[in-house]
Amino acid sequence: MKFSKRITGMQASPIRKLVPYANEAKAKGKKVYHLNIGQPDIVTPAGFFEAIRNFREDVLAYSTSAGSNELIDAIRKYYQGYGIEYGREHIIITNGGSEALMFAMIALCDPGDEILVPEPFYTNYNGFGQAVNVAIRPITTKAECGFHLPAAGEIEKLVSPATRAILISNPGNPTGVVYTDQEIMMLAEIAKKHDLFIISDEVYREFVYDGLKYTSFGTIKEIEDRVILVDSVSKRYSACGARIGCISSKNAELMAQVMKLAQGRLCVPTLEQVGAAELYKTPMSYLKDVNEEYTRRRNILYKALKEMPGVICEEPKGAFYVVVKLPVDNAEKFVIWMLKDFDVDGETVMMAPAEGFYATPGLGRDEVRLAYVLKEKDLARAMDILKAGLEAYPGRVEAVSVSA
Repeated sequence: MKFSKRITGMQASPIRKLVPYANEAKAKGKKVYHLNIGQPDIVTPAGFFEAIRNFREDVLAYSTSAGSNELIDAIRKYYQGYGIEYGREHIIITNGGSEALMFAMIALCDPGDEILVPEPFYTNYNGFGQAVNVAIRPITTKAECGFHLPAAGEIEKLVSPATRAILISNPGNPTGVVYTDQEIMMLAEIAKKHDLFIISDEVYREFVYDGLKYTSFGTIKEIEDRVILVDSVSKRYSACGARIGCISSKNAELMAQVMKLAQGRLCVPTLEQVGAAELYKTPMSYLKDVNEEYTRRRNILYKALKEMPGVICEEPKGAFYVVVKLPVDNAEKFVIWMLKDFDVDGETVMMAPAEGFYATPGLGRDEVRLAYVLKEKDLARAMDILKAGLEAYPGRVEAVSVSA
């Protein structure tokens, strides 16, 4: 049987492709601490479930393709708290942030067009691009610079006649970087100069630490017609399974084109929209408490990593991830070895090899992404196991380059 080049050329998720090894470890009685996937263990606000239980319609009907007005208005009010002013016509509800990203790529790009993305990046950006024949062209960032952007001139060298947009995650997944005002304005100027769109993935907006200032592209009036915001309730309200996101823009022509895609998939699930509208009524104290919890977890993980010989990383300032360079010959081999051949008192750790978060061949081969989504006690235990694993690993290398 023959399959399309599009699908056969698409990479398997580096976050999920090693799950069979974890399942095998569990089948043998091992406990696996999952640091490989951004699945929060924070309790989802009860209002989500209560709203669904209280749903009393006789028929579970289609929602409108744009999404329910109740949910759209809840998102509009939420955005106003960040100085972002959108009307109903500027927001379309999507099946998670993933569909919003796909819609943006399809609406902007023809096959063979390019989108610039700082690397390492959320690996599914690559998968989404491959699915619709859009090339992800990397803007390489380095660990020793905290994964901040290079100078404008270096980015502009990458712009070609095929470039349609710059896609950025802020705060960054997988790096935990929070971009500065200066970096945001630099990208805005590049977008204006070269007639590009900015696709701003802001699903980790609340996860900014150490008092850093967060700037949304949605607040920059000078480029409001070329900004596309991607958002989701998944991480903000620990509601990953709800699959509710949105795509937002003040470019009326763009939103009219995106609506064709929304109509083609009919609608987003009605009940989940009912629950998500209630999520946006959650008191800000919930988000403040969550931020403080992740700050504590970040501190535990970072302190432990800095004390491990040969490990290189910078302190993450946002989201709940960090990219770590390990003293190993190959990070994927190490992750598999940890699951298959290593444990401490019947317990081991699963991580995400970072090579799949890069588009540049060869980068990330000795790196992993860690998600600090476990409770403090479990996270500390996982770090102890990782340290022991690094000491015992047969493929350990003693000299590690500091270049990312």
